[in-house]
Amino acid sequence: MDLTHVTVEQPTRARLITAEEQELPVPATLRYTGADPLAVHLDFPPEVSLQGEAVTWTFGRALLAEGLRGPAGGGDVHIWPCGRSRTVVEFHSPFGLALLQFETAALSRFLLRSYAVVAADQEDVGAAVDESLHALLGNV
Repeated sequence: MDLTHVTVEQPTRARLITAEEQELPVPATLRYTGADPLAVHLDFPPEVSLQGEAVTWTFGRALLAEGLRGPAGGGDVHIWPCGRSRTVVEFHSPFGLALLQFETAALSRFLLRSYAVVAADQEDVGAAVDESLHALLGNV
């Protein structure tokens, strides 16, 4: 069965932690596709971005799994547990830093749903690379 065309989407709510230590509710969608088996995508609607455009952050599925257990990440994305029921995701961009809290149960549920599409450590990277190159280059 070809799972490269299967996509898992899960709407979720985050809480944006501001510099004033306020928590603002932010809608988001977690997304995973078998065509990109190593990555997860976190989509934010236009109304919550500084530029008024939809924003997608893409990072490793393994990073999400690791961050649910303990501090993880480097570069632009860091993830760590915050108590028993919350997980913090920190994004760094040229525009600044965004600190968001998610319910750990929602992130775990999404991760389990992604494993139903492609099991952990069973990602066929070669097939994903071939498909991406074909989409990029066509029949060149």
